[in-house]
Amino acid sequence: MIRYIAKRLGISFLILVLGSLLMYVLTINSGDPLGDLRESNDPNRENLIAQRTAHMNLDAPWYERYFSWFSGAAKCVVGRCDLGQDIQGRSVNQLVLTAAGSTLRLVVLATVLAIVIGITLGIVTAIRQYSGFDYAVTFAAFVFFSLPVFWAAVLLKYYAAIEFNNWIADATFELPTILITSVILAFILTAVIGGPWKRRLISFAAAAVVFGGAMFYFDAVTWFRRPALGLPIVAVLILAAGAVVIVMTSGFQNKRVRNAVATTAVVTIVGYALTRGILMDADRVSTGLLFLCLLASLVIGLISGYAWGGFSRKQAMSASFITGLLAAVFAFVDLMLSHWSLYLKDQSRPIPTIGSATPNYDPTYWLGLIDTATHLILPTIVLTLVSIASYTRYTRASMLDVLNQDYIRTARSKGVSERKVITRHAFRNSLIPLATIVAFDFAALIGGAVITETVFGWQGMGNLFKTGLAAVDPNPVMAFYLVTGTAAVLMNLLADIAYAFLDPRIAR
Repeated sequence: MIRYIAKRLGISFLILVLGSLLMYVLTINSGDPLGDLRESNDPNRENLIAQRTAHMNLDAPWYERYFSWFSGAAKCVVGRCDLGQDIQGRSVNQLVLTAAGSTLRLVVLATVLAIVIGITLGIVTAIRQYSGFDYAVTFAAFVFFSLPVFWAAVLLKYYAAIEFNNWIADATFELPTILITSVILAFILTAVIGGPWKRRLISFAAAAVVFGGAMFYFDAVTWFRRPALGLPIVAVLILAAGAVVIVMTSGFQNKRVRNAVATTAVVTIVGYALTRGILMDADRVSTGLLFLCLLASLVIGLISGYAWGGFSRKQAMSASFITGLLAAVFAFVDLMLSHWSLYLKDQSRPIPTIGSATPNYDPTYWLGLIDTATHLILPTIVLTLVSIASYTRYTRASMLDVLNQDYIRTARSKGVSERKVITRHAFRNSLIPLATIVAFDFAALIGGAVITETVFGWQGMGNLFKTGLAAVDPNPVMAFYLVTGTAAVLMNLLADIAYAFLDPRIAR
C-alpha cells in the first residue's frame, strides 16, 4: 500500500507541475496586460506603461517569468509561500487567504451534502426498483443534472430568499398551506416506505395527521421566529438516532452493539446537559471549545464501543462513533436555533442574496456563525442540487449491479436478513466505482463555483480567477490553479487510496 501511495503522489505532483506550466502559458497569451494603458489619454501614459512592465516583469521571456512564479509557489511545501503581487500591487498571498476560505468552505459543504443525500437516495431507489418513488427520483435526478447553475441560482434568490424573507416577518401558515403541505409530505414518506396498499394508506393517514399537527403547532407558537429544540428534544433525537444506527448495523439482537450505542447516547446527553449553559454563553464559547466537545463525543463513542464490543468490537465501535457524531450534530443545531430569534432582531431579512458575510456587522460568536450559515445556504443548495443527481444515478446503478451478483443471492439463500445483505454485503462493494466519482465531482464543483460565486457576489477563488484573467494578470490566475488544482488532485489521490482500501487488489 505504501508503494502504491508513493507512486500516486509522484504522478499527482507531475500533473500539477505540467498543468501549472500550461495554465501560465495560456494566461499570459490570452491578451495584453498593457491594453488599458495603451488606450489611455493620460499624459503620464508612457511612465505608467514602464512601471507596469517592470512590476510584472513583462520584458523577461515567458519561461523566466514562469520559473520565478514556480520558485515562489514551491516554497509552499515548507510553509513560506510567495505568490507575488497582482497587477495593482496587492499581495496575492493575502488575497488567496480570504478567497480560498470562502470557496473551499462552500465546495466542501456542498460535496458532503451531495454525497450523503445522493448515496442515500441511490440506495433506496435501487432497493425500490421500478416503484413510483424510483421513477420520481430518477426524473428529479435528470432535471437537476441538466439544470443551468445560473438559472437555479436566480430561482433560489427569489423563492428561497426574497419570498422567505417576506414570510418570516410574520411566520404564519394559512390553513390551505398546512393541508396541502402535510398531504405532500405524507405522500413522499409513504412512497419511500412502500409495502402493501393497506399499509401505505395507514401510513399516509398517520403521516398526514402528524405533519399537519406539527405545522399547526409551529404556527401557533410562531416557532420559525423563535425556534429551539431544548434538552428534552435533543435527548429524544439522540436516542432515536442511536436506535436507527443499531438497526442499520447489527440489529437489536446484538447485545454488545446495543449496549455500546446506548452508553454513548446516555453519556453524550448527560455531557450536553452539563455543558449547555457554557456553550450557550457567547462570551465563553469558542471554535476550539466546540471542536473539543465534538472530539469528546467521538472519543466517548470509540471507548464505549471498545469496552462493550467483545467479538463485535469493530461493529460496536463504528456504531458508537456514528452515534457520538450525530449527538454532536444535534447539540450544535440546538445551540444555533436557540440564537435564531436574536439574529432576527439584528437582521429582519435573514436570508441574504449576495455576499459571503454581512458588511459592517459585528456580532457575538453564535450570531456570527448564523450569519455565515445564512450566506452559505443559497450557493450551497445550488451546487448540491447539481451534484446529487450524479451520486443518485451512479449509486443506483452500482447497487443494482451488486445486488444481482451470485454472492448476494447466496447470502439471501442462507437466510441472511435483507438489512445485512444491503448494509454489509452490497453497500461496501457498490462504493468502489463511487470513490472515483467523488474526485471528479469535487473538481467539477470547483469549476461550477466560479459561476455560483459570480451570481451570489462571493469574493472567492472564482472572483480571483475572473479578475486576474480579465486583466491578463497571471499571478491571481495561478493562485486559483494552485489552490483548486491541488485540492482536486488531493481528492483524486484520496479516491485512489479509498479505491485500494475497498478493493485491495488495486494496490498490488
